[in-house]
Amino acid sequence: MTGLATKPEQLTISNIRTIIYTILALIAFAANSVLCRMALEMQSDGAAIDAGSFTIVRLVSGIVTLMAIFGFMSLKNNKNNSKDLIESKQSKGSWLGAITLFLYAFGFSYAYISLETGTGALILFGVVQITMILVSMYSGHKLLKTECLGIVVAFLGFIYLVLPGVSAPSLQGLLLMSIAGVAWGFYTVSGRASTAPLADTAFNFLRTTPFIIALIIYNFNDYYLTHTGLVLAITSGAITSGFGYTIWYAALRGLKAMQAAVLQLLVPIFAAIGGVIFVAEPLTERLIIASILILGGICLVILGKRKVAS
Repeated sequence: MTGLATKPEQLTISNIRTIIYTILALIAFAANSVLCRMALEMQSDGAAIDAGSFTIVRLVSGIVTLMAIFGFMSLKNNKNNSKDLIESKQSKGSWLGAITLFLYAFGFSYAYISLETGTGALILFGVVQITMILVSMYSGHKLLKTECLGIVVAFLGFIYLVLPGVSAPSLQGLLLMSIAGVAWGFYTVSGRASTAPLADTAFNFLRTTPFIIALIIYNFNDYYLTHTGLVLAITSGAITSGFGYTIWYAALRGLKAMQAAVLQLLVPIFAAIGGVIFVAEPLTERLIIASILILGGICLVILGKRKVAS
């Protein structure tokens, strides 16, 4: 009787934790996009950092921060004889996670040299949706009518939001951002199996080291570093990427693949709301309508699935 009585409470706590992790992760993604755009847009004014250096500093700062936290938590767990240490020792990330993480960071930074914000967001999130849906279907998941409708409604809301900033993309920008979208889709899919988000994220970052070295050599003649650019890149790597991706892996344990895919369409909404709150940008009718469409589509994906399951 005791187990039956506590099970609903555990489910509720788990659901709340997943919601909190998801919101925090999506906010981190939105902040990360803003930091990257700030750094690369400033480049034209000779005031920030080049794309290669931004990627290198971002990944290295993520490695340093996450490995330091992982080491501290390991020592703490070891003193307390915690089982979490055993779990983290068995979780060392993966080369798939490292490769897709690097490809995402590389493609994202270099694509935005030749893409406007709206165009880049449309390509990135469109490719992420397609990648995750195809992987889910390949794994045997059949899309329900409510899921299909929800994905379409949410994506239409997303297109409506970014449409004013969309222009014809350059071929190079299109290819690079498409690579970033595919890579992020696979990085997210691989994260759903993570049992130790901090350990997996830390070692995924660490495993990018050989690719970072290759990028350092490739970018040797193109370095452009300023104090502002370094601060933006370090903040992006240590906080919005390192912590954001760890929280995202924690959230993925409570999300279905379709939910994880469509929820990421909230990132531009969060970025726009941040502009309203922190930069005094106007609360437009377009933002309100797009938010309603995206949230409505997400509800169809999540609630429709639960209704069929019940």
